[in-house]
Amino acid sequence: MTNQPDHILIVDDDRDIRSLLADYLEKQGLRCTTAADGREMKAALERHRVDLIVLDLMLPGEDGLTLCRNLRAGGSHANTPILMLTARGEDMDRIIGLEMGADDYLPKPFVPRELYARVRAILRRARALPPNLDTQPQAQARELRFAQWRLDTVNRHLIDAQGTVVPLSGAEYRMLGVFLAHPQRVLSRDQLMELTQGREADVFDRSIDLMVSRLRQRLGDNAREPAIIKTVRNEGYVLSAEVVAGDGSLSQ
Repeated sequence: MTNQPDHILIVDDDRDIRSLLADYLEKQGLRCTTAADGREMKAALERHRVDLIVLDLMLPGEDGLTLCRNLRAGGSHANTPILMLTARGEDMDRIIGLEMGADDYLPKPFVPRELYARVRAILRRARALPPNLDTQPQAQARELRFAQWRLDTVNRHLIDAQGTVVPLSGAEYRMLGVFLAHPQRVLSRDQLMELTQGREADVFDRSIDLMVSRLRQRLGDNAREPAIIKTVRNEGYVLSAEVVAGDGSLSQ
């Protein structure tokens, strides 16, 4: 049985952009379906297995941020990677997009080759970090314990000391997974960008700092004096806690 090409759903209200991207990506060996708005996107997701969604932020009706948030809230497509398209200069929209659970963003205007590179990087990353973190030292652990917290690697959420479940976006889960795989080791922003987003950090890119800030909020870690994810001046971030896998073994 031959491998099926990755299926990309392109959601943009500009017909020319949809056609241009679909034509280009199909020439690169991908399969594409297009949608002009949220209604068509939902219909496409009901009909097809989709490996990645290219989602424009500015859409008629429900905008891209709302659609992204609703997808991440649950359902069969809750973990489908999302590449969000944003207007150049709209930094706040990009930040909110990442908070809503987008895996990466690409500012317009862009060339199709750049979008293709981002798509391949996201797909590669998604397969390198499956729900149970198979490529990490805690490969077979269903649960990881650290600093009064537990990470359920099957359902991809945090559990606090009182048993309260804290849902995580896909980006937050990957970032936390990287920290838990390398506890008590300083990770630079470039390393975190490569491990979580499959690309080098731009000098003006704040997505890593944003995601660390979001994780600290999830963990109740004081932003001024964090105890779990600490900032190492001029170097990066470090998870200071010891990590214990579900079988009782320590992570390396």
